[in-house]
Amino acid sequence: MKTLKILLYLLAAAAGVFILFLLYSTLDDYQPEKQEAVYRSDQPGVFTDSVQLSMLIWNIGYCGLDRSMDFFYDGGKQMRPSEEGVNNNLKGVLETLMPYRSYDFVLIQELDRKSKRSYRINMQEVIGASFPEHHHFFGKNYDVTFVPIPLKEPMGKVESGLLTLSRANPASVVRYSFPGNYAWPVKLFMLDRCFLVNRYPVVTSRIGPGSSGTTPQENKELVVINTHNSAYDDGSLRKQQMEYLKQFLLDEYGKGNYVIVGGDWNQTPYGLKPELPGHLFDTINLTYVEKDYPDPGWPWAFDPGKPTNRRVNTPYDRGTTLTTVIDYYLLSPNIEVKHIQTVDVGFTYSDHQPVELGIGLIPAK
Repeated sequence: MKTLKILLYLLAAAAGVFILFLLYSTLDDYQPEKQEAVYRSDQPGVFTDSVQLSMLIWNIGYCGLDRSMDFFYDGGKQMRPSEEGVNNNLKGVLETLMPYRSYDFVLIQELDRKSKRSYRINMQEVIGASFPEHHHFFGKNYDVTFVPIPLKEPMGKVESGLLTLSRANPASVVRYSFPGNYAWPVKLFMLDRCFLVNRYPVVTSRIGPGSSGTTPQENKELVVINTHNSAYDDGSLRKQQMEYLKQFLLDEYGKGNYVIVGGDWNQTPYGLKPELPGHLFDTINLTYVEKDYPDPGWPWAFDPGKPTNRRVNTPYDRGTTLTTVIDYYLLSPNIEVKHIQTVDVGFTYSDHQPVELGIGLIPAK
């Protein structure tokens, strides 16, 4: 009886600690506003409506999902590599990004700021410092004081999000929250998804009789969106997010704006017919974006010849690991694709690969 009482006391104490932990996590839960101003300027950079621009997107996987890694969320066993491994991955990310310091925009996803899983490195500062001619803006989508899983090695403190690097100074940068979340208490430890919107004024390059130089269009803007949509759900969250984004995009285009969306969509673009020589395409876990999203005439920009993402249930092996294409761009009909290419780095530093894009704005008639 004495042993049973001790056991009951221990169970009650453990239950009490667990309840207190859930209470603390609930009170500490990150609950961002629907819209949050990140930056504003009265002296933004200005683009002409015939400008050609260069961009790169890359989900760097917090420099913790290199080719040697599997991941517990996807059926693997690991949560992070060694500290040396994270530093090596960050070094490799910087070296890979080096040729793109002349690009107009670099959009990064899964960038950590002082998280336990990436050994407290502030990757915004490190990457920002390597792009001295760019402005950099952060949109937080993961902020949890203590993630208790996996039990053997809890993820602990996580702060992560989107980073947009821009050579031109934007007029404004706003973080928009995607709708929907998991049920309590799971939501306490999951991401709060968002997209980050940079805006730039656009002037017309046409010169009419009696005029000289460029003239401003009526409230026309270039709208550059960095997105990272949900992955670990039954599809219902992604559906809500896509509906919300759809209305946002149509509203912006309806104003005559030029709209670019780039990032990790966690779904496959409609119309993709993969040609991935030497890679196994994942036909099991496919989720396609609906046809004519968000409206007919909006072009998708993706490279069908190279995968952008690999499954992380096992370490990467080119001959056996399933791969897919979930990192790409969506453009409004007044933007023309000049160049699109996935940069094949062999998933050496992340479970995603960079995708470069060249575009041209189409002047309004």
